[in-house]
Amino acid sequence: MQMTTLFNYWHYIILAIILFIFIGGVVSAFKQTNKKLVFPMLISVSLITALMAGFSIVVVDKYTKIPKIYKLENKRLLSIEKIVYTGIVKNEGNHEIGTVTIEIKLVNKGHATGNVKGGNFYKPSGFLDFFSGGADILYKPQTIVKEFVVATNLKPGEAKAFRVYFGWPPYFRSVAEFVKIMGH
Repeated sequence: MQMTTLFNYWHYIILAIILFIFIGGVVSAFKQTNKKLVFPMLISVSLITALMAGFSIVVVDKYTKIPKIYKLENKRLLSIEKIVYTGIVKNEGNHEIGTVTIEIKLVNKGHATGNVKGGNFYKPSGFLDFFSGGADILYKPQTIVKEFVVATNLKPGEAKAFRVYFGWPPYFRSVAEFVKIMGH
């Protein structure tokens, strides 16, 4: 999956501040009178500023790139055992979003209705896996998580329709769905 990140002026401001912190740390490391501490100080300043830069990019993305989802609908296609999600994503922020990703999580709630047998929670391991090749033939996952890129280069105020589909497990009975949208 290709990750496209568009920087706006907030990214550059924060990265410039972190660059000044890095330069200040390097200068203070070389001015150190105890020469044994120069290399550890350089490593520490490098690690701290790299972590600050990574964290700040995520935080700035969260508060400047605001995707919203509207008219989300799903339909099951029983003949081919797939589920289709359709909807519209819109950029509610003031900055362009490079990639809009939607995460769909389906959780089988069969255990709440009493439809789950003991085998759905117990996954055999060890001796049986050695002879079955670890193929997980008996294991049926109760949670499915899928991610899809539904829009790219979404300008402020722009909206795009999307349609995604994936396989529907036939043993799912009563399903809870959780949809999360992310913009980068």
